[in-house]
Amino acid sequence: MTETAVYAAGAVCWRLVEGKPHVLLIHRTVHGDVTIPKGKVDPGESLPRTAVREIEEETGLAVALGVPLGVSHYDLPGGREKIVHYWAAEVTPEAIRRSTFVPNGEVAAIEWVTIKKARTYLSYGADVEILESFARLVDNGVTSTFALIALRHAKAAPPRSWDGPDSTRPLTEHGVQQAAGIVEAITAWRPRRIFTSTATRCVTTVAPLAAATGMKIKRTERLSQEAFEEGTGDVRAAIGKRVRARKTAVLCSHGPVLPEILREIALATGTTIGAYIADAADLEPGGFSVVHLSTDNPSSGIITIETHSPRV
Repeated sequence: MTETAVYAAGAVCWRLVEGKPHVLLIHRTVHGDVTIPKGKVDPGESLPRTAVREIEEETGLAVALGVPLGVSHYDLPGGREKIVHYWAAEVTPEAIRRSTFVPNGEVAAIEWVTIKKARTYLSYGADVEILESFARLVDNGVTSTFALIALRHAKAAPPRSWDGPDSTRPLTEHGVQQAAGIVEAITAWRPRRIFTSTATRCVTTVAPLAAATGMKIKRTERLSQEAFEEGTGDVRAAIGKRVRARKTAVLCSHGPVLPEILREIALATGTTIGAYIADAADLEPGGFSVVHLSTDNPSSGIITIETHSPRV
């Protein structure tokens, strides 16, 4: 992020109404315009977390992020650039029932409309461009998605400074901070499962996420570096099971294992393997890649991959 720019995030919230995709627009009180839900990043906040928080504040809807839809750039009256990151976000019937929205000083009304109507209702061309990105997902039949989040463990004590077995190496103080910082970003996708290598540095990395969500940590040798290097690991089986489950999950592992994890996701979904797979696996400690797949037809291939660096 540049220091002079203003960053924001939001999402095209959507649901099916009588079998047809409808998107949510907000009518803003002060500006008198019609836009996609979005808002500015709070100090120390990640962009995914901003998107989820702003949607709930503006519309009363609790959502999980889906596929990234792009970035809008435009100049503010004072001359600073505003950069807005967008995702798709499916709104469940439960979220609708639990909505807390009432008209307020910022948002006068919210409205569900078809994509066709939204094109004419939106006040800004930049919003229409983001809407068109979502429309392409609809045309390709890949609106309902789940994600496999490949996470590299946070910064650990170097092997040369540790006398015990490599699998028991702990996180450094910086690594502990990274593990805590991962939580608010990853929860924006609302993972349903947490799987990790049995190594201490991996288990400790996902411990704050498990504590925050109430999910149990499932340890598996299939994702461990030791088993991978000895040829006894089984990344393929681990990934195949997760693709069949079609539920968003976190997979915490090691730098040497991550390329195999990304490769197996591609193979399990019939995706052509290219340099982008290696790029998505090239994570620094505490970084993660979110691999988006179709819930209805995972074999249609990887929709997109977004990579996030550690925040501390």
